[in-house]
Amino acid sequence: QVQLVESGGGLVQPGGSLRLSCAASGSIFSAAAVGWYRQAPGSERELVADITTRGSTNYADSVKGRFTMSRDNAKNLVYLQMNSVKPEDTAVYCCNAVHPYYGTYWGRGTQVTVSS
Repeated sequence: QVQLVESGGGLVQPGGSLRLSCAASGSIFSAAAVGWYRQAPGSERELVADITTRGSTNYADSVKGRFTMSRDNAKNLVYLQMNSVKPEDTAVYCCNAVHPYYGTYWGRGTQVTVSS
């Protein structure tokens, strides 16, 4: 059973930076499209960024120019570098992997709180 585990969340001041990591227990990332989603209290879950198997990335307009998603298939890790964070970035961030044969997997999420 593949598991995704996020880490790196925490409390950060506005304008600060944070790097989230998503680790897979199995070697699925090399063939999977991976996305970072977030959900704030009372809000719908939204896609923050995603990355294809070839490394092409896509970002929500709200984070373009501030967040960068990357992947290290050899280490089964995916990252979300968050710069110039804003209070509205506060949410639980989850990673999602879609593998063509093994299906879809979700992590449990990591809390990011942006506050002074």
